[in-house]
Amino acid sequence: MKKERIFMLVFAILLASLALVSCGGADAPEAAESSSGYQTVSLTDEGRSCVECHATETHGIVSDWDGSRHADEGISCIDCHEVDADSPMALSGVEGHEDLTVTVSMLVAPATCGECHEDAVSEFHASGHERAAIQYEEKDSMQALIHVHEGRENDELSGASDETGCQQCHGVTIEVDDTGHPTAETYPSAGIGNIYPTGEIGNCTVCHSRHSFDIAESRKPEACGGCHIGPDHPDIEIFENTKHGQIFMAEGEEWTWDSPSGEWEPGDYRAPTCATCHMSGIGDLETTHNVTQRLYWNLWAKTSKVRTEDDPMEMFAGDGVAGRAEMEQVCGECHTTTHTKNYFASGDKAVELYNVEYWTPVEAMRVELADAGLLKDNPWEDGFMILHYHIWHHDGRRARQGAMMGAPDWAHWHGFFMLQQKLNLATAIYETRMETGEIETAAPWSLAP
Repeated sequence: MKKERIFMLVFAILLASLALVSCGGADAPEAAESSSGYQTVSLTDEGRSCVECHATETHGIVSDWDGSRHADEGISCIDCHEVDADSPMALSGVEGHEDLTVTVSMLVAPATCGECHEDAVSEFHASGHERAAIQYEEKDSMQALIHVHEGRENDELSGASDETGCQQCHGVTIEVDDTGHPTAETYPSAGIGNIYPTGEIGNCTVCHSRHSFDIAESRKPEACGGCHIGPDHPDIEIFENTKHGQIFMAEGEEWTWDSPSGEWEPGDYRAPTCATCHMSGIGDLETTHNVTQRLYWNLWAKTSKVRTEDDPMEMFAGDGVAGRAEMEQVCGECHTTTHTKNYFASGDKAVELYNVEYWTPVEAMRVELADAGLLKDNPWEDGFMILHYHIWHHDGRRARQGAMMGAPDWAHWHGFFMLQQKLNLATAIYETRMETGEIETAAPWSLAP
């Protein structure tokens, strides 16, 4: 009798085990569809085939996508890369695409992102980033610098500094061949102001790099520092020189970077990054992708003025007064009103000092020399013009931006200290030319800025 009870108990356990296996079997079809190891269960057959093929061809792309919010939401390659058959960006003749029933493009313009992120794309188009490529492509002096002076008028090679330099931050008018593939002269371009064959402008992947599109990445200063760097706009270096930057570098790895949009607030971090001040929803402010919205001055122009123009293509685009009020709200989340008001008062003085004592006199001297015929045809061979350029484009920007962003070394040593030296030398050249009526013969090494 005892053996029978044991037998019945074992039999019951086996039945229960089978029942559990049977219940778990409801997920079996999903497991089969996900045999590739990627999040393909909720995708269409077309979307799934893209992932499975590219997992072997471009594994890094699929790996990035698989860890993204897009993959979590079932957004596939097709959702972003599908275009109309008559699109100028439509690909044709691609090996491996023979069985595709939809038309795809390598290029993804902002309008595609805007199907889900409508506000972000609309705000981008109202920002200074919108004109990034247009403003330098249409500027004769910039094209002369690239192709004549840097490119040495070489028929085949003169665009090299543009393709590897300017385009990678400003963007470029992308051209495609007969098969829809972008040309080597215009692609790849990581520029934020890319202009697509459809006429659309922008490049969301500059800040939200493909194919992970991580919000945490875009909030870190490195997302901006790839372009806002170097002698003419050293903003990442300026940030590192600030108290904010010091705190970030000391403990930023411990901060919370992935809070939902509009909910990333002090407490997640102890000091702001570029995104905090210029874009993030903080306090009562809404998140914005218009990086011009909270600005008061134009700090990169030859002379700084308060922003008053509506057209984002204009140099002084924005509402400076409203922008300053919003930026003061950002500061007010961590600082007292006295601290904030005094900080901006000092920064404004520095901007005015540059305007009045550096740009105004050196520009007046340039006009007089030009009227007297005492400037060389090639400005990059003219000692005065080289100094004139550096006073606004390099040292003057460093002084103004360093002052307004709280970076003492950049405001002083890299800024006003260098400005006074170059203005003194420019003045000496001006006085000599006006007295003699001649352009001095200068040793080549004396032209170094």
